[in-house]
Amino acid sequence: MRARRSRAVSLVTSVVLTGFLVLGAVAQPGAGDPAAGPGAAAPAVIDPAVAERTAVDPAAVAPAVVDLGEIPAEPPVRPAPPAAPQLFGADCDTVIEGSQVTATCHNGFPETDLLRLHVECDRWWDLDTDSTAVALGPAGRVALTSRCWKEVRSAWVTHQRP
Repeated sequence: MRARRSRAVSLVTSVVLTGFLVLGAVAQPGAGDPAAGPGAAAPAVIDPAVAERTAVDPAAVAPAVVDLGEIPAEPPVRPAPPAAPQLFGADCDTVIEGSQVTATCHNGFPETDLLRLHVECDRWWDLDTDSTAVALGPAGRVALTSRCWKEVRSAWVTHQRP
């Protein structure tokens, strides 16, 4: 079956389009009016007939005047961008072999990094472990190890500034 358009939708669409056409025809300038557009200049004084149609008091509207003395000669200076955050944190490779976990870390940055190895065991009765913080100086290497009684679910290394 084909869907039928509602007559109410067609009627509303026709009324809306007719309203746009009427507004467009009313807004078009007459033969004596200057054309609107980017190249058109604003009138210095408003025509009283136009002011009467648009309810604007011609005495209240002053011509647009720009004081060139108020315009700065150069654009304002931009503030300096914020300093980029310093890179931090040793590069660590974590290897899980059965129930044993080894994390080998190398610190390639000029700051000391405090490392901790965290191991989550697979069995509910097997205790998860978090190692104590190990300080790793610049250009240093360290191997962190831990284990579970049975299988290891996950392991990761956290970094902290001293």
